[in-house]
Amino acid sequence: MKINIANNEVIHFIGIGGIGMSGLAQIMNNMGFAIQGSDLNHSKNTDRLIKAGIKVYFGHDQKNLKEATMVVISSAIKKNNKELVASKNKKLPIFKRGEMLANIVALKKNIVIAGSHGKTTTTSLIANILAESGLDPTIINGGIINSLKNTAHLGKGEWAVIESDES
Repeated sequence: MKINIANNEVIHFIGIGGIGMSGLAQIMNNMGFAIQGSDLNHSKNTDRLIKAGIKVYFGHDQKNLKEATMVVISSAIKKNNKELVASKNKKLPIFKRGEMLANIVALKKNIVIAGSHGKTTTTSLIANILAESGLDPTIINGGIINSLKNTAHLGKGEWAVIESDES
């Protein structure tokens, strides 16, 4: 599905502190989109997002959606989440993390790592091989990549290396 994102959109991530959500939010922020989000807890992921200039609200409340024009949700968000209910009431477009991720990487050649064990390590290794080969891939990983000290990187190359999950 093609998601049209205007330059003036404010994209709100419900559950922005999750490993997959934080990586996607960071990539989209680096692409120039206005990103904000909420999470129930402080974490290294939320600290990294705040350091990158992303507005993070702690706790879920409809007030957090004041500027939002579009919403991204993780698979962990319950149907009765206050922000999700308010988003529906405001008739904001709501997308699952996987839908937005697919849209963002659609213009890249993708290597997607799936499975039940070893995804993060395999994603890191493939990303490192491509980076060391001078290909500067976009990376969205399920854990910190030591060489990047981050879970995500917006590369200038034609490849994207993505750790996938059930979402």
